[in-house]
Amino acid sequence: MDQKEKITPQSILKSKKIGRKISMLTAYDFAMASIFDEAGIEILLVGDSLGNVMLGYKDTIPVTLEEIIVHLIGVSKGATKALVVADLPFGSYQISTEKAVESAILLSKNGAEAVKLEGGEYPEAIKEIIKAGIPVMGHLGFTPQSVNILGYQKQGKTKEGEEKIIADALLLEKLGAFSIVLELIPEELGEKISKLLKIPVIGIGAGKKCDGQVLVSYDMLGIYQNPPSFVKKYGNLRGEIISSVKNFISDIIEE
Repeated sequence: MDQKEKITPQSILKSKKIGRKISMLTAYDFAMASIFDEAGIEILLVGDSLGNVMLGYKDTIPVTLEEIIVHLIGVSKGATKALVVADLPFGSYQISTEKAVESAILLSKNGAEAVKLEGGEYPEAIKEIIKAGIPVMGHLGFTPQSVNILGYQKQGKTKEGEEKIIADALLLEKLGAFSIVLELIPEELGEKISKLLKIPVIGIGAGKKCDGQVLVSYDMLGIYQNPPSFVKKYGNLRGEIISSVKNFISDIIEE
């Protein structure tokens, strides 16, 4: 894909058709978003993972729509080419379809070019959000907003679990989602769903056979201390930052 072109849901769908892998990272501020955008990342996700990596929450459940919006504003200003997707946080779409549409519109007004929500239990909300003109990305497998029910463990390991994820993936495609994130499922299931669907499947801990990959940026850059076991670290920025700060302190002391 020509990185001079603005990435859209339509161009992401085209990538699937031509067999081109899709790259996606989380972003939470203007500076990082502009760096990732310059590097050529196609999708930037303002994820509710900001609760863990930016705000110190133990999980994503406390994250509010207002917190997502604050980070979204910065990311949307830093992204000139990448598609900006924002998570609908816990409580912003589960209450009612009207609440879901209202939340999605607020994200759209503040820079989101698409929204992401978890599970296959809210078909009416998905239909109405798309009807309002806002593209939807699904999220299946391990869904962090349901951590208190699921626990932090791989999903789709049983026949029943596999069938549920496949059924939800087909439903999301039918409803009009332009892509789906599959998190923490067996590699074979990730490959199976990727082949089954016409829309892109982006994996995170779902194996290499998905149509694309997404990681939490603070994990892959080596900033966050406790990334999941499936994360490949592409840097050690935590160590670099500590070293730089220590050098700064030393210079001050020696003055």
